[in-house]
Amino acid sequence: MLQGKKIVLGITGSIAAYKSCLIIRQLIKKGAEVQVVITPAGKEFITPITLSALTSKPVISEFFSQRDGTWHSHVDLGLWADAMLIAPATAATIGKMANGIADNMLITTYLSMKAPVFVAPAMDLDMYAHPSTQQNLKTLQAYGNHIIEPGTGFLASKLEGKGRMEEPENIVACLERFFDVQGSMKGKKVLITAGPTYEKIDPVRFIGNYSSGKMGFALAEECARRGAQVELVCGPVSASMQTVSPLIHRVNVESAKEMHQACLELYPAMDTAILCAAVADFAPESIADQKIKRTGYDMTIRLVPNPDIAAALGKMKKDSQTLVGFALETHDEAAHAQEKLARKNFDFIVLNSLNDEGAGFQTDTNKISIISTEGKEDFPLKPKAEVAKDIVDRLTQLVMR
Repeated sequence: MLQGKKIVLGITGSIAAYKSCLIIRQLIKKGAEVQVVITPAGKEFITPITLSALTSKPVISEFFSQRDGTWHSHVDLGLWADAMLIAPATAATIGKMANGIADNMLITTYLSMKAPVFVAPAMDLDMYAHPSTQQNLKTLQAYGNHIIEPGTGFLASKLEGKGRMEEPENIVACLERFFDVQGSMKGKKVLITAGPTYEKIDPVRFIGNYSSGKMGFALAEECARRGAQVELVCGPVSASMQTVSPLIHRVNVESAKEMHQACLELYPAMDTAILCAAVADFAPESIADQKIKRTGYDMTIRLVPNPDIAAALGKMKKDSQTLVGFALETHDEAAHAQEKLARKNFDFIVLNSLNDEGAGFQTDTNKISIISTEGKEDFPLKPKAEVAKDIVDRLTQLVMR
């Protein structure tokens, strides 16, 4: 629903700028309040008078409105808005956004924006397909922006759009879908595990895996975006992995035993848990107090089983709670996932395979299947932020029953 929403519409110097009038009309018809910010080049394609007549607001273009010391506050706009939509977005503006080049009012507003940002690229196919444009779009996506492509809605992993701007009605529909799910998990408490675990061998060595934590962090942000209070139990990930939403409380752990203990303490107060972490099944039986020195050509480390977090939570689960698991497989994927679904008492399980290109550890994309007692649903390769939406959509159906 867009009723009462405050939208900053950024317009840049593209021939598609005329379509911004249609976007404004549809947004206002659906009850939104629209404030236009236009670049100097944008005014060469459409006049501020036309835009002001449609929005009933003065159009903002320059930092200073008069020569009397008054000025437009990009910070205030960033706080005012419920969303920012840049349509059309030229290759030049996308490049400035990706690299923080704040040389006009639109870019400074973007850099100050506290609300979600949607970007509708508009350029010819060659410009769109150029590696620099592709990299800038991926950078914007990594920053949490939503890229609206012709025929795909939100950003597709391979960026296969035709370059020209998506049609106004589809752009507005994207915003509607976004706001429709906001608040759908308000008041719910969600436990999410993410990242790897490290099992110490000695003070400097450990047994671990390649998990980056990206999928778990995307799930945490998506649940928080929908209003949930999130407890994110996180194994050792890169220092660059940071949460954005204030609704996420992060609990840092290192080993499987530490993650197990944190989950046992938190789960009883949760409505649901999503077990996305790549937890080590085994740990060294003993940990050396000092760094182990090479004494020969052979070394044997005896491993013992770690506690099974999923099984423990599955036994604890009450009728009012839900439990979601993950399965990363290399062969007989569906059969292994089905067995794990029943054995761990999951409500559904998310399956992905290392055999699928672009899926698995340390990628920005994933290709999943969701398996439950009701059947199996396959999804195409997508950015992990979009995969998180698919998973949380299914979770919301269960939680809201």
